[in-house]
Amino acid sequence: MSNRIVMRTGEALAAGGPPGTAAEPEVVIGELDGPVGTALATLTGDQVAGHTRVFALLNTDIMVRPVTLCVSKVTVKNSRYTNILMGTVQFAIANGVLDAVRAGFIPKEKANDLGIICSVWLAPSVIDAENLDHKILFDLHRKGTTEAIRKAMTNEPSIDWLLENQDKIMHKYHQMGLDGKI
Repeated sequence: MSNRIVMRTGEALAAGGPPGTAAEPEVVIGELDGPVGTALATLTGDQVAGHTRVFALLNTDIMVRPVTLCVSKVTVKNSRYTNILMGTVQFAIANGVLDAVRAGFIPKEKANDLGIICSVWLAPSVIDAENLDHKILFDLHRKGTTEAIRKAMTNEPSIDWLLENQDKIMHKYHQMGLDGKI
């Protein structure tokens, strides 16, 4: 059996803070010489206005390993939003990746061979927060990133769990629609 990580996917929700601080990252992880590496290179070279893709950095010249590309799920149109996304959230994602390596979810010996694409949710309402708590925002995005990576690397939820629980789960926004709240 090969120990190659061709492609793994995961997502997580980290919430509980003030409005606008929840994290809902989705990750794709795989070998740089495979489809994930090709996608990472393509996304990096094919920038789109409002959806700039940047590497996860600890600071302006310290990129994390595995190389991680942050891609916004929201069209960025505001400089405050950009500064929060490319500051606190980018830093949180970088730390979440390193936390995942430290915890063993990503094998340390594969840190130079893997790439991660992290699709980032940052609520557009964050620009209206008068006293945005950057510590809470950072903590939730760091935790969400680590959890999404953990779930990707452990193939969670399993197909058995999904089949067993399918009829017990209700999507929050679907329920709101059924209740006439949307």
